[in-house]
Amino acid sequence: MEDAAAALDAAMPALQGWIGRARVAEEEVALGAVRRIAATFDLDPAAFAAGIALPTHWFNLFFADIARQSALGPDGHPRKGEFLPPIPLPRRMGAGRRVRLHGALRVGDAATKRTEVAAILPKAARTGPICILTMRSSIAARGAVLAVEEFDAIYRAAVAPGAATAATAPIAPPTEASWQEARLLDPTQVFRYGAITWNAHRIHYDADYARGEEGYPAAVMNGGLTMHLLLDAALRNARGRLVGYETRLMRPLFVGDTARFCGSTIAAGRMQAWVMDTHGAQAAEMTLEFAA
Repeated sequence: MEDAAAALDAAMPALQGWIGRARVAEEEVALGAVRRIAATFDLDPAAFAAGIALPTHWFNLFFADIARQSALGPDGHPRKGEFLPPIPLPRRMGAGRRVRLHGALRVGDAATKRTEVAAILPKAARTGPICILTMRSSIAARGAVLAVEEFDAIYRAAVAPGAATAATAPIAPPTEASWQEARLLDPTQVFRYGAITWNAHRIHYDADYARGEEGYPAAVMNGGLTMHLLLDAALRNARGRLVGYETRLMRPLFVGDTARFCGSTIAAGRMQAWVMDTHGAQAAEMTLEFAA
């Protein structure tokens, strides 16, 4: 861990030069893709047609990073040093998002996503050195910005061969829920979500890699899918127009387990929602904001 901390300290001056780097991706919101997304979330694909507005939080199901096969690292992520900063810590996990929603994508839109490196923050954690990378994205179509998102990823040091990853201490969830749903973290849905988002991170589908290289007990649930399912559950129990949300992943969930998705009623335009793992510990939290 001392070597990892020293390497991170030495890299920070150069890493600061990556802040502000940006790229723009283009996407046609094609009907076929929309219908595959609908089917993945158990909606009727035939209910979607050209021109229909999509749920506002679907914006992050498009604009997949389509790195060439030769540009992938051993973990399945695009190699660092091309667009992602070369942070000298090998393990990467999503940690949280802050989103503002201004409108919805429509089937057939020609849309763009501008993404920039917003911040690179080294920290000393209980488990050793980490680095938080924040990427800021703006999604636009029809001449207007529809969503702005800040996404945090945490980079960690490697796990010693044969060792288990250090687990976050269990956190008790809120004691009172106005609604809750138990849900199997279905491997087929994880696969389909990974295909939609073109996410090749091996911890989500290669259990041998997850155990042997990253010290997890099983394949890890995709955090983006966890939060999408939590958003869907919250919106089934809410009225009003969603204008923003913040998320935080707290403990890993594992494919094949059953998790419990819970939440409060809306108070002062806000709803609290959370996920409990199979042992009853809080694994994720979300604050949703609705228009007055």
